[in-house]
Amino acid sequence: MSNPLVQAFFVGRAVAEVVNERLEVALTDALSELGKFDAEAREKLHQFTQEVLDRANRAAEAANANQTTTGVRQPSSDTGDLQADIDELRAEIALLRTELQHYRRASA
Repeated sequence: MSNPLVQAFFVGRAVAEVVNERLEVALTDALSELGKFDAEAREKLHQFTQEVLDRANRAAEAANANQTTTGVRQPSSDTGDLQADIDELRAEIALLRTELQHYRRASA
């Protein structure tokens, strides 16, 4: 390599190859990280969606179970205590209002 022009050509070519290889590695790493981030984001979104649906199903089951156990009682007309019957009906109305408020909050 006695000619400096030829030496400069080969040095320039070697620099271009090394830069090209390093850019290729950097781009590959960046795309790999981006793919990994995308996969993790999708997995977290899937887990979030599944947790929301599970909670919604549990709440619906609890509401259905509570609805079946909270039946409307007929006032006992045998006892003849009208005030006690009125108090029981008021308590059931208050309970139903509370359940209705919970339902409205959950569905909003």
